[in-house]
Amino acid sequence: MMGGGASGGGGQQLQQLQQQLEALDGEIAELDEEIAELTTERAEIDEAIEGLETLDSGSTVQVPLGGDAYLRAEVQDIDEVIVSLGGGYAAEQDQDTAIDSLQLKQESIDEQVEALEDEKADLEEEASTLEEQAQAIQQRMQQQQMQQMQAMQQGDEDAE
Repeated sequence: MMGGGASGGGGQQLQQLQQQLEALDGEIAELDEEIAELTTERAEIDEAIEGLETLDSGSTVQVPLGGDAYLRAEVQDIDEVIVSLGGGYAAEQDQDTAIDSLQLKQESIDEQVEALEDEKADLEEEASTLEEQAQAIQQRMQQQQMQQMQAMQQGDEDAE
């Protein structure tokens, strides 16, 4: 760390630490947003699995059309479920296979969330370390200011 006067290197270091903290806070906020999106996606998959487990051929369901409009429809064949495979591809699957596919998606989401939470914890730890460094610099700068003021007062007393 640099010694410098009260407004010298310490002030510059403090400013750099504050910029790093702001950048870390931004990254943490982005991770929070990704985690929230994945959590929402997982909840939607939960609903789909629950629906597939409870529906039978001939069941009546409400199908969303968009714009908060729904249409009642009858399930003709529960073993004709179209499941997104990702990358713009989908496949027709029977009820059990569709449930298995959705559960695999959930596991993948859980792994992604765990990785993001680990990354977030690392960033929060780094931010905590930077905050401690910033506090130490602030304290050192305050001590230097006090010493300078005392030296100036001592000089004034000696001049009298």
